[in-house]
Amino acid sequence: MSRPTPLREVHESLGATLTDFAGWLMPLRYGSESAEHNAVREAAGLFDLSHMGEIHLTGPGAAAALDYALVSELSTLAPGRARYTMICAESGGVLDDLIVYRLAPDSFMVVANASNYLRVAAELTTRSEPYDVVVEDRSEEYALIAVQGPRSVEIVAKLTDADLAGLKYYAGLPGAVAGFDALIARTGYTGEDGFELFVAAADAVPLWQALTEAGEPYGLRPAGLSARDTLRLEAGMPLYGNELSEELTPFDAGLGRVVKFDKAGDFVGRAALEPLRDVPARRRRVGLVATGRRVPRHGYPVVSRADGSVVGEVTSGAPSQSLGRPIAMAYIDTDVDSGVTGGLAVDIRGTHEPVEMVELPFYRRNK
Repeated sequence: MSRPTPLREVHESLGATLTDFAGWLMPLRYGSESAEHNAVREAAGLFDLSHMGEIHLTGPGAAAALDYALVSELSTLAPGRARYTMICAESGGVLDDLIVYRLAPDSFMVVANASNYLRVAAELTTRSEPYDVVVEDRSEEYALIAVQGPRSVEIVAKLTDADLAGLKYYAGLPGAVAGFDALIARTGYTGEDGFELFVAAADAVPLWQALTEAGEPYGLRPAGLSARDTLRLEAGMPLYGNELSEELTPFDAGLGRVVKFDKAGDFVGRAALEPLRDVPARRRRVGLVATGRRVPRHGYPVVSRADGSVVGEVTSGAPSQSLGRPIAMAYIDTDVDSGVTGGLAVDIRGTHEPVEMVELPFYRRNK
């Protein structure tokens, strides 16, 4: 049975279509997913992300434990800052992609995907055993609400005295929002500016209501999983289970930059990943833009139009509101270039639909 977030009754009152996502009952859409998508690009959207996992590591050995457990060097992260990273298996495959916040010199919060946070918590506990650190899965304590879009600063500023103007991208600070204690993080998964607000689960409903009222003059709308998926796809952001998996390494995904071989000491997955650092990956993640109206979907083969040979596979696809055409991310063979003879197509139920290969992301916001 799907677990509800603290905002379930709010979603129901707004007429949301609820669906199971990673074992959670989540809002898929509130009405028009294209309207929700466009609100985030043009004004602001309000998201319930309370299904995400929050794992705390505290103690003098916390930084060293994370340096060993994850592929990045978290000991160099300044308090108040955040970093995108990954936890890998000994094989080098990705177990999850994460954001790590350094809350204080000896205190970190690891935010994991809903489908993986129990495994991440277990792995962090095991990998931290040699270090002087306490690992706590505190996911049940939190609600996570995001405000994303070009008007997000104006909206949140109405409810807090925190220095939002001085808060950099991938940074977080403690503050009160609408009178509720929060970690205010300038992070997101939409390609837009915005904030993710970590609050006590009991404060989720009144905070949502306060944000809704503050955002009404700015065009704020609640947005569900469908809009979140098309927004992150346009921004070229990977989704675990699609672009990332235990069968893929960070190098396969074009994200080898997160792996830090020059940090002191060993880390889990190093032996498998180090031989790959200077070797071209056998496949690469690219963008595809359809020339027609049919949408490439997850799992569809990418083929050469010249001879029909399979050269890759779609990992995510959807209509793009920003481009006005269907788009997709895919893994294709490394030796396939954009000028391949005859071009590329996606096999959609037996029909080869032409696509153009482009570099990611599809969309960049004006800064």
